[in-house]
Amino acid sequence: MTIEDAIEELEYQSGQHENIESERWKNGFLGQLRPYKGVLHEKNYHSIIQALKILAPELEKDFIDKRIIGAIWGICHFGRMWAIYPDGMLQRNELLNEQQTLQIDDWLIDISYAAFCLLEGTGPKEAFWNYDNKEQ
Repeated sequence: MTIEDAIEELEYQSGQHENIESERWKNGFLGQLRPYKGVLHEKNYHSIIQALKILAPELEKDFIDKRIIGAIWGICHFGRMWAIYPDGMLQRNELLNEQQTLQIDDWLIDISYAAFCLLEGTGPKEAFWNYDNKEQ
């Protein structure tokens, strides 16, 4: 995967890619939540982490392509707003069970922690420690 491929992956996962008719967009991390179809695709989580691993050197630079930051921010912000917060559309409408809510929260924690660590310069080993040490 190239840097551009990784950016494109994050754009699809965050619903920011211009090709809104693509299945990658519709079934991406945020696409799977709105409208919620009752299924969480774990592959989205793994795809986001893999894209972040490719983009690690980019996130450690002083100047970062805003498409990367926008996509990460969108995934984390809207993922929490829609799926985790009590007044979010999925919680308010009781569309997620407790296990699904915990799963999304866990994924968002890993994604946001990895991004934070890379932005802070702590490096990939720390950024992906939790992901790399999970039983997949």
